[in-house]
Amino acid sequence: MMLANLSSSIQVMMLANPSGNDLSTDKLLTPELRAMLENFVSSSNDIAYATLLNADAKGVSAGRIEPDAFLQRELERAYQAAREGRVYSGQPLMVGGGKSARTVMLVSSPIMYDKRFLGMVGSVVDMDYLIRRLQQVSMTGLMPYVVDSQGRLVAAATAQYATGQDMSHFDIVRSFVGEGSKAQLAATREFTIRDGKNATEMLGTYSPVTSLDWAVVVQKPREDAYRGIYEMQRTGRLLAWLAVFLSVGLSIISARRITSPLQVLAQSSRAIARGDFSQRVHVKTRTEIGELATTFNTMSEELEQFVEDLKRAAEENKNLFMGSIQMLAGAVDEKDPYTRGHSDRVTKYSLMIAKEMGMGPEFLEILRISAQLHDVGKIGIEDRILKKPGTLTPEEFEIMKTHTTKGANILRPVPQLREMLPGIELHHEALNGRGYPYGLKGDEIPLLARVIAVADTFDALTTNRPYQQAHDPVEALRIIQNLSGQRLDPQAVAALLAVFERGEIRIQRQPIHTIPLESAAPASVALQPPPQPADPLTVETTRT
Repeated sequence: MMLANLSSSIQVMMLANPSGNDLSTDKLLTPELRAMLENFVSSSNDIAYATLLNADAKGVSAGRIEPDAFLQRELERAYQAAREGRVYSGQPLMVGGGKSARTVMLVSSPIMYDKRFLGMVGSVVDMDYLIRRLQQVSMTGLMPYVVDSQGRLVAAATAQYATGQDMSHFDIVRSFVGEGSKAQLAATREFTIRDGKNATEMLGTYSPVTSLDWAVVVQKPREDAYRGIYEMQRTGRLLAWLAVFLSVGLSIISARRITSPLQVLAQSSRAIARGDFSQRVHVKTRTEIGELATTFNTMSEELEQFVEDLKRAAEENKNLFMGSIQMLAGAVDEKDPYTRGHSDRVTKYSLMIAKEMGMGPEFLEILRISAQLHDVGKIGIEDRILKKPGTLTPEEFEIMKTHTTKGANILRPVPQLREMLPGIELHHEALNGRGYPYGLKGDEIPLLARVIAVADTFDALTTNRPYQQAHDPVEALRIIQNLSGQRLDPQAVAALLAVFERGEIRIQRQPIHTIPLESAAPASVALQPPPQPADPLTVETTRT
């Protein structure tokens, strides 16, 4: 998720530049890209290295380690996968030597623009934290380790086994590999380890980590694990000779002491397998089962904290993504002093309208980004047209109308923005079919675009423009009511009126600007190419 957000942020930064559809060597060396890469590495102690390569395999990197020959080969495989458009997750590797040796894993994601390969962004995840936790668990007499879906060792508490070693000769590991993607719940089984002529009976448990196709395995000699149980059985048999009824009672008590902790452990394991890391095993026993439960609880707490850290990092990357979007929208607004802050206001009004209409959080999040970027296409309109204070010629007006499709085409290569495109491309469509760019009618226009259209119209009427003075908010609402059902969605208009009547919308008084003599004619004549349309919304929103 963090790597995908970084890739999206790099694409948005490139798209902010009209000519930024490649990753040339000069662009890779810009301070902004280097700063973004360094911030990504420093955002988490678990990220040891990150790199950004272009289509020529040239790039920039940041991190706390230097890639060795093995990691370089992993980077080459990741780059080849990226050229094929695939996300890559490498095998765990040992880098460094002696006390500085550490286990890492490479993950990468391609950077594409309009189905064209531009480069690759990759990061090296340091697994030292996982190894330390396994070492802590091993101090309790258990043998913990982590394997992947093919049974290869990911991390272990000791150097007895090497990273990447095939562990499927253990029955407990082979059981997990055999389950494949069906392994959703923790499982416990007995098995035998053979070392030449020696054989050791073992008891092991694995708990799948489904998001990574890994499993955490904990095993222990069966004799040690069952020692407490064996003692209770011998006591029970001794007491059975004294009295039949007493032996039956003791057997029931013993059985409950054995089965109840296992049932609790199994229930908690299933809950954790479903992703509920808040579950804990409450077992009041001092046997090895209680010790296993305590260890299980400790690992669950660490996993819960790790998930929370990942969520926090994801939220930080989301904020970075939203900041990039706001910078892009601000760059468009700054092209024209009359529309400065327009995108922010349209976003605010759109969210007020949608909340009043009872829309859910998912719709509101899509609306927030779509409204913020609804005029991004104006970055491709020449300043001589965008800032022209007087009459637009018919040719200029046709060019101005292309900003909707330009905006959609600019953002269409970014998969994360696909749901926002209707609001960007269709917010100038009208219910009566007299809008643009496609002349859609009624329900053919998505609700996303209809909400933005009402907010866009209200801001256009209540702010100064080269072709008109700002309307009083009450007068602006009267004009919008007249357009309800003709061009604007009635429900969205009613929601805007309700929000305004509650006093939630406050319009800052606009300064009065003098309109040049050559544009002093009525706005319906000055801004709309002849012949004059009968629809007043076209007049008011010619350049919103």
